[in-house]
Amino acid sequence: MKKNILFVVNPISGDLDKTDLIDAVREFAAVNHFDLKVYETTGENDLKEIQTLYNQYNPERIIIAGGDGTIKMVAEAMEQYDIILGILPAGSANGLSVDLNLPSSIEENLRIAFLHHYIEMDMICINGKKSIHLSDLGLNANLVKNYEQSDLRGFWGYALQAFSALKESEEPFVATISANNEEVEHTARMLVIANSQKYGTGVVINPNGAMNDGKFELVILKSLDLLLIGKIITGNMPIDSDDIVIISTDKATIKTDYPVNFQIDGEYCGAQTNLEVHILHKQMKIAIP
Repeated sequence: MKKNILFVVNPISGDLDKTDLIDAVREFAAVNHFDLKVYETTGENDLKEIQTLYNQYNPERIIIAGGDGTIKMVAEAMEQYDIILGILPAGSANGLSVDLNLPSSIEENLRIAFLHHYIEMDMICINGKKSIHLSDLGLNANLVKNYEQSDLRGFWGYALQAFSALKESEEPFVATISANNEEVEHTARMLVIANSQKYGTGVVINPNGAMNDGKFELVILKSLDLLLIGKIITGNMPIDSDDIVIISTDKATIKTDYPVNFQIDGEYCGAQTNLEVHILHKQMKIAIP
């Protein structure tokens, strides 16, 4: 008896043509005797459509081709269901895939997504919105905002916006943080809410983070001079530096002294002054190498 698989693909993620990928998934499913149902997202009612397909089709797994935003959307759709998610990285930013150490070849990723074991992974709730990976206030959120408004995509789009974000960075903000039964205040250039370790570029921002420990980290970057940026980019995150503070907790309130640009998993979410954050422990099952 064939096992059912639901394949959710975002046709526009990463500005990549998905034809070859869809063909590869169909072939893998046929060879391995899976009954495949393909759903291409449209940006309208995708969450409800996926829930309807799940209830009609009762798949053993859902395979997702897209970036972090597509993965998060499917995870939210499946919040009340017990289902394993497999990932085929195909977005502009594939941060979660990088953190999971997924390989670069389609063939290896297909085996992992369809056949491998899983971890039960945490999510973070921020002002009622879900985060699966990394969210932040400040400099990187400025970059995400500029990138969304730019016509230039891909690596060079990010590179140009990174340069612009550094050049046009605003004054530091003051963050008042309530966590672990104490309140602290820090002046910051950037504040990361981290469920994992790395950005999609491979840059390690939270060296001791784990995606299934019931905790998240607040990584406060007080300074972002070129020396510190260079250390972070080259994988030498100086966690003992006076310019960096890391708080591990399962819930926190963050207040800023003026509205600061904020992003969740690569999606710009406006300028914010108040964030309520808590962990959602073991919220989804993700196939891993």
